[in-house]
Amino acid sequence: MQADLSRHLLPEVDIGEFRVCSALVCHPGPTLGYRISAPEQGVLTYLPDHEPALGALRFPSLPREWTSGATLAADADLLIHDSQYSAAEYPGHCGWGHSSLNQTLDFGTLTEVKQLVPFHHDPNHTDADLDRLITEAVEATKPAYKVTPGIEGTTIEL
Repeated sequence: MQADLSRHLLPEVDIGEFRVCSALVCHPGPTLGYRISAPEQGVLTYLPDHEPALGALRFPSLPREWTSGATLAADADLLIHDSQYSAAEYPGHCGWGHSSLNQTLDFGTLTEVKQLVPFHHDPNHTDADLDRLITEAVEATKPAYKVTPGIEGTTIEL
């Protein structure tokens, strides 16, 4: 099938009281992250399919301003972020465009978020696996912000 495909990146757009900012983030295929802000409600950042240091086993290795997605996530009230792998699984998937739970928590610290929701978990992980992996990652990194596991049906107010 033939097609002429073009993409248009709108870095900022206002929708009612909300300002939506988007930017390309590190992933092998084109992927956008989003920052949604409202004066009275706060800031929500959504980073699906994101590996902040694509292909680098050590993170963070760059200053905040040079880290993929950091401008979108900086000082967010809520960050919803890709957390597909455990720290042990990540080396076998480095460069695939997804983060380990530990990287996600380190990214939250680097960007000084107030609350983090890790999501986009590996479909081979059971709920019990996720509970254990998230607990282990939080204990290992000791973030200064709240971590709320991504669970279907969860509601979070900003």
